[in-house]
Order: sequence, then structure tokens, then C-alpha cells
Amino acid sequence: MEIAPIPVDTYTLGFIGAGKMAESIARGAVRSGVLPPSRIRTAVHSNPARRTAFESFGVTVLSSNDEVVRQSNVVVLSVKPQLVKDVVSKLKPIITKDKLLVSVAAGVKLKDLQEWAGSDRFIRVMPNTPAAVGEAASVMSLGAAATEEDGNVIAKLFGSIGKIWRAEEKYFDGITGLSGSGPAYIYLAIEALADGGVAAGLPRDLSLSLASQTVLGAASMVTQSGKHPGQLKDDVTSPGGTTITGIHELENGGFRGTLMNAVVAAAKRSRELS
Repeated sequence: MEIAPIPVDTYTLGFIGAGKMAESIARGAVRSGVLPPSRIRTAVHSNPARRTAFESFGVTVLSSNDEVVRQSNVVVLSVKPQLVKDVVSKLKPIITKDKLLVSVAAGVKLKDLQEWAGSDRFIRVMPNTPAAVGEAASVMSLGAAATEEDGNVIAKLFGSIGKIWRAEEKYFDGITGLSGSGPAYIYLAIEALADGGVAAGLPRDLSLSLASQTVLGAASMVTQSGKHPGQLKDDVTSPGGTTITGIHELENGGFRGTLMNAVVAAAKRSRELS
């Protein structure tokens, strides 16, 4: 049976789960003009603060997940991973082939999602928390019956909260270890840089501001210059200067190896949990 395409210019978007990630995606879609708030809906069951958060920018808040699914062409599952099976199983009777299902639940595989839902029209997306400020790094993988057009719809939606790539699902544990957990590694690095500035005599507020902006600026140099980070490092490293002295200390402390180990360890844990 031919799959009905998602009506790109008029589709409605529903969120099962009204948490922070759902809010970030919805806000990004509205802010970028991908969707007006009138075409977005979710359901809030017990937390008035979540209802207020969504209604504050015009999203329709319904009384049940069933209503959200019935009124939506694209349904995003944004509940905690341990709740996905139960939630999807309960919705299965009303999930029809004309609906595109999207999961942002970490560690939950497409084959399980498709089995629980009784539908292969699924796309799995792994975003990360910088979605809240429009700088997410997201990766998507298409399920068995998801079309290229479906993929384009979701790429545009998640492009509204940052950048999105496409990859085979077999890479998702590594993606979780890198971009999923990676923001926490960078927060530690910023905190450590700021502490170093304080140790060198800087006021705390100035030190933290400098550390944050330095990380932001360095990341922008990598993404915008097209140069390898090793080349950018060499460009700022003068013979016998301050930077090479600092890099020497980082190498002595196993800085690069420690970061690599963190990504590998988090990826391993992702495999265990999934």
C-alpha cells in the first residue's frame, strides 16, 4: 500500500511527552517559522508548569495522548526511555499508516519502536541539550517504511534547533557518547578553564565569561574556517610561547586520551542500556 505523504505546508505536529526537549523543538519550530504554534499540540497530565510553558507561545495543550495522536500528522515521542514501550503500546490502536512517528528517546531502537507501535513509519533522532538555545547537534535514522520525503520533513524540523545529520542506526551508541553526553564534558572544561583563570588571579565572573566565550569562539572557528582543529591549534602556538607551554601540560595530563576514553565509555554504557 502506498504511503500517503505528509502535507508539508499544512501538517500538524504532536508531542507525546511535554518535557524540556519537546519544548525546545516546539519553540525552535515556531521561532524559525517552520510551523506556527497553532499546528503544534501536546498533552499535560499533572504538571501545571509544563502546560504554562507550552501555552505561553501558543501551543495547543490537550487532555490526553490519544487526542494528540488523532490530531497530528507527525508524532514525536519525547517521553523518558523507560516509559516508551508502555506509552507506545497504549497508543498502538490509533496509530495509522498515514502518521509519521519520531522518537527522541535515547537508547530505544527502531526495531522495538516499530514492533510496539505496529508501524514501520518511524524516524529515530538523537538530539542534545543545546537544542534549548538553537544549537543542537542531532542525528537521524529512518525506519523501514519512512520515506525520503519523511526524512526531509524531519530534517527541516530539527534543523530549526541546530544542525542535523543522517546516519545508520548502528552508529547511535557512538553518537550518544559523543554529542549526547558531550555537552557535559564541555561544561566541565569551561568550569576548569574558569577555575584556572581564578587561580591565575582573575575575578570569578570575568574568568567564567572569558572561558565560555573562548570555547564558543574556538568551536565557531572550527565550523566556519574549514580548517582541521590541529591546524588551528598550530596557528596559535608560537615557538617557546605561552600556548605551547599550556599544551605541554595538557599532554602530560593525558587530556586528549581522557576525552577519547570518556566518549568510548559513554558509548559502551549506551550499548548496555539499549
